[in-house]
Amino acid sequence: MAKVAFIGLGVMGFPMAGHLAAGGHEVTVYNRNPARAAAWLEQHRGKSAATPAAAAADAEFVFTCIGNDNDLYQVILAEGGLLSAMAPGSVLIDHTTASAEAARTIHAAAREKGVFFLDAPVSGGQAGAENGKLTVMVGGDEEAYARAEAVIALFARAVTYMGAPGSGQLTKMVNQICIAGLVQALSEGIAFAENAGLDAARVVDVIAKGAAQSWQLENRGKTMIERKFDFGFAVDLMRKDLGICIAEARRNGSQLPVTELTDQFYSEVQQAGGNRYDTSSLITRLHKKT
Repeated sequence: MAKVAFIGLGVMGFPMAGHLAAGGHEVTVYNRNPARAAAWLEQHRGKSAATPAAAAADAEFVFTCIGNDNDLYQVILAEGGLLSAMAPGSVLIDHTTASAEAARTIHAAAREKGVFFLDAPVSGGQAGAENGKLTVMVGGDEEAYARAEAVIALFARAVTYMGAPGSGQLTKMVNQICIAGLVQALSEGIAFAENAGLDAARVVDVIAKGAAQSWQLENRGKTMIERKFDFGFAVDLMRKDLGICIAEARRNGSQLPVTELTDQFYSEVQQAGGNRYDTSSLITRLHKKT
């Protein structure tokens, strides 16, 4: 079993770190709010550290799951950050959804220190993290991936190596682009069914058995009909991710007309106070006719 550090105990990181502890690894956690780390220790075997660097000292694998590019630069690259404490040959695995540029920058800095870096964003939401069923898309050093795959697999149903540094983040962008379009289409379909006087729950049930089947339909269709939006991944976070996608598309020459429009729709949900609703709340824009 390995010495492992986990930095960031949010709705995703908290259960992910728990799976590592349950898998028998020696886990040290750090969270900006110490109360969150204390709550984790009440449920899992391990210890906490006062700083990210203290958590990472002597760890073979260091996991991060935090906010955005700037947070990563601060926690990893700043004076007294993770790289200052990590031993040569150790592996830094980042599960934050961030830019490919950030992944490449951190990879280069880590290599100078003799540390391996993997950009490894996840898909599957809070439920996937809690149930150990995340999908993990990984970019970076293939040698490091081979070492880390079995450890990452403790909270994943699929772990896939995608290629050079930044490839994991680019793959996550594809994931978010596809989800945005699916949720908007599902919102329109359900609203259409309601306006047409159909039993929307029955509609969702029957089309899930045909070509319209998707994870979003099966897991969020009926809760959208019930207008329940407390299932994890928040609108604020989705807008952050779509902003990354749109910026990358401008760099590589891709056209994202549907993604850009859906991002605007999510902005409307935010303006109506739905910042912390989950992403299926797009349907709130499509009010049923009276």
